[in-house]
Amino acid sequence: MSSASTTTPPAAPGGFTELAFETFLRSRDEPRWLIDRRREAFTLFKAAPWPTSKDEEWRRTDIRGLKLDAFAPPGRREPDAEARAALDPLWQELSTHYATGIAQVNAEATRAADPAKLGGAIFVDLGRAVKESPELLRRFLLTEAVTPREDAFAALHAAFWTGGTLLYVPRGVKVEAPLFSLVGLARDGHVDMDHTLVVLEEGAEATLVRETSGRDRAGAPALHVGAVEIFAGRGARLRFVNIQNWDTSTWHFSRERALVGSDAALQWTVGALGSRLAKVNQEVALTGEGARAQVNGVMFTTGRQHLAYFTRQDHQAPHTTSDLLYKGGLKDRSRIVWKGMIRVEKDAQRTDAYQKDDNLVLSDAARADSIPGLEIEANDVRCTHGATAGRVDEDMIFYARSRGVSKETAIRLIVEGFFANVYDRITLEPVQETLRQAVADKLQLGAATPV
Repeated sequence: MSSASTTTPPAAPGGFTELAFETFLRSRDEPRWLIDRRREAFTLFKAAPWPTSKDEEWRRTDIRGLKLDAFAPPGRREPDAEARAALDPLWQELSTHYATGIAQVNAEATRAADPAKLGGAIFVDLGRAVKESPELLRRFLLTEAVTPREDAFAALHAAFWTGGTLLYVPRGVKVEAPLFSLVGLARDGHVDMDHTLVVLEEGAEATLVRETSGRDRAGAPALHVGAVEIFAGRGARLRFVNIQNWDTSTWHFSRERALVGSDAALQWTVGALGSRLAKVNQEVALTGEGARAQVNGVMFTTGRQHLAYFTRQDHQAPHTTSDLLYKGGLKDRSRIVWKGMIRVEKDAQRTDAYQKDDNLVLSDAARADSIPGLEIEANDVRCTHGATAGRVDEDMIFYARSRGVSKETAIRLIVEGFFANVYDRITLEPVQETLRQAVADKLQLGAATPV
């Protein structure tokens, strides 16, 4: 919760009222332990201070335009044929690249993974997991990686989460082919609160690509409040890709945290492309000796989009390594806020940590705020950080035009080159291509690109 307010917080605004909550609970067929957790989270939500510009966490992100009372908890309604069809093209595209997947539309599961392609892993929607793997969820769901005590949005999510996926890979199991999860809002969908839970036991290996999409929504306002929890046990190997591509009428809030155990390795790739406004907290906690994490971020904004991504590399054990590289491109009147922190605990000697955020500003009205940070309590570490923001080099454009290349093409080539080294770090070729194409498409949107 925010520490900026010491007085009694005002009642949280919104249509997520006591009556709405009780109605929501009655619509769920869930065990007592889960209902109790939801009730505790709702109590925290009601007591939590609503974020304001006086809070350091929200000083650069204005959410006064968010009218929470315009939204309500998603109901249990099977998506119609039109809603399902809206995401069919993306489902078909993902199916050509990955082994099998799960889809949810308007907070309801619509497609299930093929168990024959899971190699002994469990990969199901969370509603099904509550019925089939209750003890697994009881142990991990919203208990340690992400908790409802973080802030008002985390509490709101914990009280009302619907949909989402569970990927559980038992000890020593290696899921060779990549899996995918598609989360979509169609035209008649307004609220999504899906939850992604990934658990890899000791020595397990897997790849999961998660993509969100809002297609053909005709500009209807929408709200997404989500969470991602990752548990990588001793010696586990996980590649996790999270591509956020909501439409520009969707408010997007998410808490995302990975716990990486001894000698485990995580590669986490973020594509931040969509939404009207996004506020995301992405954290990696290196909890065991020898843990390693690589974090890759590709961000591109147009119009009046506002993306705020706060990252944290939390080194809790010795001989741990983290390497974070975010790249952002901005057009029109958009804004990107990135705030990063490397935290090294007292016992985390021999830490090796790196973070960098680079931004390419493609208009006079766009703005990039990059705020790297270090908190180090150990005395035998190597930690470096940096951030840059700049315009397209006029000399590079002149050089290209002198050889017959148009200005627009020259800018496109420069932008592609700017993102190239973060693409090169991504080990899944389809993800590289998805991000390349998304950036290229957004480069063509909106007003002409001045330099």
